[in-house]
Amino acid sequence: MYRVYEVIDYVRIPPNRFGEPVDTVAEEYLREKYESKFDKDLGIIILVYDVNVSEMGIILPGDGGIYHEARFKMLCYVPVLHEIVEGVVRDARNIGLFVNIGPLDAFVHISQVMDADDIEYNEAFRAIVGDKNRNQVGVGDKVRGRITNISHQAAGLPRIAMTMRQPSLGKIEWIEGGQ
Repeated sequence: MYRVYEVIDYVRIPPNRFGEPVDTVAEEYLREKYESKFDKDLGIIILVYDVNVSEMGIILPGDGGIYHEARFKMLCYVPVLHEIVEGVVRDARNIGLFVNIGPLDAFVHISQVMDADDIEYNEAFRAIVGDKNRNQVGVGDKVRGRITNISHQAAGLPRIAMTMRQPSLGKIEWIEGGQ
């Protein structure tokens, strides 16, 4: 789920950047500090935007820089349990699919790809194929799934598990075609 947060932070403008517009320097600093980072409470910070910097700065004794208050917005992605998401299959292996759902990849175990008696991995097509219906899903296919598990690692991005074995889930082509 995408969320927008409004944040207040202080930005240090170093002496070597005093001649530049404060808004530009502050936005560069905030983007470097926050974008593409993961925070357990906020999620994956995708974008810092709408930066407003106060004109008055604060000078701290012994520090040559000037500190300005900055108010800005952050676009973040937070995976939510049971959320329905769409993505593109990035990789197919004998254990399942890796689906890009935006800022993260989710894993779909081979047993959760489709309702079929027998499911097998076809290495030549880099796809998972249903034995009886011959439906296949592979690299580059657009799919819809439901998040079934979110595992937070000690450091780094969370691991996402999905299923595609429910009504209105699966390969988009199957859903639209009524299969």
